[in-house]
Amino acid sequence: MNTDKHSPGPKKEDYLSHIAFDSVIFGFNGKQLKILVLEYQNTGLFALPGGFVKRNESLKDAVTKGVMERTGIEDLYLEQFHTFGDLDRFDSKAMERILEMNGLDIKAHEWLLDRFISIAYYALINFEEVNPIPDSLADSIEWYSLDELPPLMMDHEEIVQKALETLRENLDKKLLGMNLLPTKFTMKELQNAYEKIMGETFKRTAFQRRMLATKNLVRHEKLFTGGAHRAPYLYSFKIK
Repeated sequence: MNTDKHSPGPKKEDYLSHIAFDSVIFGFNGKQLKILVLEYQNTGLFALPGGFVKRNESLKDAVTKGVMERTGIEDLYLEQFHTFGDLDRFDSKAMERILEMNGLDIKAHEWLLDRFISIAYYALINFEEVNPIPDSLADSIEWYSLDELPPLMMDHEEIVQKALETLRENLDKKLLGMNLLPTKFTMKELQNAYEKIMGETFKRTAFQRRMLATKNLVRHEKLFTGGAHRAPYLYSFKIK
């Protein structure tokens, strides 16, 4: 939810009715895949970063601003991947609790207790380059590993799974377009990135053949480290 620290809370007249957004921010440092999750103050409720769309702004601007306020990154590329609108996707009791624990008048914010259709976005960044910033209703916002995610409210676990499915389907494009590996990397480093994000193990020779067949890689000099093992070649992504 997007509010200023000293704000009395979002006003109904400022926002489009029944439209929200949720963002799944994947963080990857070449070794671990994590997701950005916030915890609402004094509630024990965990959720994806999200918010609402003002009447005088575009959906894209609302999402970009919301993510920038949580990550500090202004030019982050976000991709819309799904719209969630099931009848049971809202939880008025949870929202009541969030408002109450933050000292906000429930009657004045009754519009937040209604059903919202959420448009979901995802992004892939290096979590080591981000210092997450909680909003006014959150105790904290932290990076969580996929296998250590806390229970998420409403349908946010479903949103995460759909985002992960989309990321995996588009991983070639995502790694090619993001600076998540060194400028020059070994095939082993590239394979490790795929295995961590895909959640499975690949045979080395089959993986190498598949990557070379994409024609997205440029082979460079070998990486000599002085060790006794065979020196691997370095690769980089071909600039398109």
